[in-house]
Amino acid sequence: MTDTYTPPKVWTWDKNNGGPFASINRPIAGPTHDKALPVGKHPLQLYSLATPNGQKVTILLEELLEAGVTEAEYDAWLIRIGDGDQFGSDFVAINPNSKIPALLDHSVSPPQRVFESGSILLYLAEKFGKFLPVDPAARTEALNWLFWQMGAGPLLGGGFGHFFAYAPEKFEYPINRYTMEVKRQLDVLDRQLAEHEYIAGAEYSIADIAIWPWYGGLVLGRAYDAAEFLDAASYTNVVRWAQQIDARPAVKRGRMVNKANGPLEEQLHERHDAGDFATRTQDKLEGAA
Repeated sequence: MTDTYTPPKVWTWDKNNGGPFASINRPIAGPTHDKALPVGKHPLQLYSLATPNGQKVTILLEELLEAGVTEAEYDAWLIRIGDGDQFGSDFVAINPNSKIPALLDHSVSPPQRVFESGSILLYLAEKFGKFLPVDPAARTEALNWLFWQMGAGPLLGGGFGHFFAYAPEKFEYPINRYTMEVKRQLDVLDRQLAEHEYIAGAEYSIADIAIWPWYGGLVLGRAYDAAEFLDAASYTNVVRWAQQIDARPAVKRGRMVNKANGPLEEQLHERHDAGDFATRTQDKLEGAA
């Protein structure tokens, strides 16, 4: 029998507890240090890291540019969350929640801050009139699924991903609990995609862009080394959809932006114009490290 945990009457913060991400989790908000953020030449300034939440925004920006929306040109700056960049004063001024991604739009005065990945997707889709249906019923369906991801994603990442891949110790109860929920979510998606080409219907939208980095990455074997454990291949409609989106050129580019791990050829620490994808070299990547 394993030892049971009895919560104290008043919880206190143990900085040495929490596994590999303990240094980025704390029970208080606000900045820990003064740090100015760089500002590039474009109106849209993105401060992020290529986690699934970060990839949502860079994929949408690359899709907008692919669609000919030149006003969507942007500068993307790397925020190293393991180093605590998200607790710098300028970053906290954009996102008081100290999470990536964070966007500052200088095309309006005063500059508009936008934080939370779902809010950024909706802001950009409305600003440029792309990847969100105009028809009220279709728009509502796309937003249904956008907000589905906002609610479901933490159970996949902070729940399943944490206890399966990152927790200091493996415990059967939380792994079973969150595995059951993630498999239920995959079944929800699989049933929807059995009847529709894309998540919200016939059109590729911000719903797909929000869901794909998390659940597409999961079934494609890119998250938590868990595809076999979850029997991801059995969700055939999700796999079909994930592969279809994975092949899009803008998605391939968007996945690279602000990526600071994995093979060097897949990393682009900063992005300031389209030429950065063609001219990046190993020396450039190592110089940005």
